[in-house]
Amino acid sequence: MIALPAVLLFLVIAIFPLVSSIWTSLYDQSLLRPERTFVGLDNYVAVWDEFFARLGTTLVFASLATVFPLILGVALALLLNARMRGRNILRGALMLPWLLPGVVVSFLWAWIFNDSYGVVNHVLSIFGLPEVSMLGTPTGAMAAVVIAKTWHSFPWIMVVALAVLQTLPSEQIEAATIDGATRAQRFRHISLPHIAGPVTLVAVLEFIYNFGNFDTIFVMTGGGPGNSTTTLAVSLYDLAFGSYELGKASAMGALWLVLLAIITSGYLFLNRRLEK
Repeated sequence: MIALPAVLLFLVIAIFPLVSSIWTSLYDQSLLRPERTFVGLDNYVAVWDEFFARLGTTLVFASLATVFPLILGVALALLLNARMRGRNILRGALMLPWLLPGVVVSFLWAWIFNDSYGVVNHVLSIFGLPEVSMLGTPTGAMAAVVIAKTWHSFPWIMVVALAVLQTLPSEQIEAATIDGATRAQRFRHISLPHIAGPVTLVAVLEFIYNFGNFDTIFVMTGGGPGNSTTTLAVSLYDLAFGSYELGKASAMGALWLVLLAIITSGYLFLNRRLEK
């Protein structure tokens, strides 16, 4: 009885919208029409090709936006773990990107990369270099959203890696140094194995976050140019609030949910294996 209010709250907040969305996916329903018609699995057939077309873009974005923050976060953690002046101030300063809301970060980087008045082209013009169109080309737009997401995400990976590094006994590093091990060898054979487990879990979790990311791409590119940065999140939004096709949007959301469930199950399995 004590847990009943919490269970009811969970059912209302989580389960009911999920069931309602799956039920809607079986109907031809639009925001422009009050009536709806039962169509079974027709909506799933209709969005099947669109789903897999956007899945490729989503995987590219999620992978790149996970790998680069991971590399940058671990590198900075190694730097901040060393004895150096002002490292506490530097730690605090490097946490600032993570403290900003995703929409704010997206608007900031959209301004930086703007073709007309952006900081990047302004700096290039000062040095007499040709201007670049980051948001106007498919490759440039993908690079721009990955850079923005990398800048926003690296601090929390850095914090996790740094926290784990500080649990590494200094005697191991000192002994390896006395034995003549280089800095690269100490990282490869001592530091990297020590942080591998926690950092791997963080990387998988970051990939899941990026797989469902919406604000960065929607604010910076809107999925363009063309559909070069249209991920599943942006495509679902366009179906629901651009074409007003709630049934098809719900069908795509259901397919997306299944895929996310598989990825999350892999994360939980990996987590259990690493805890043993």
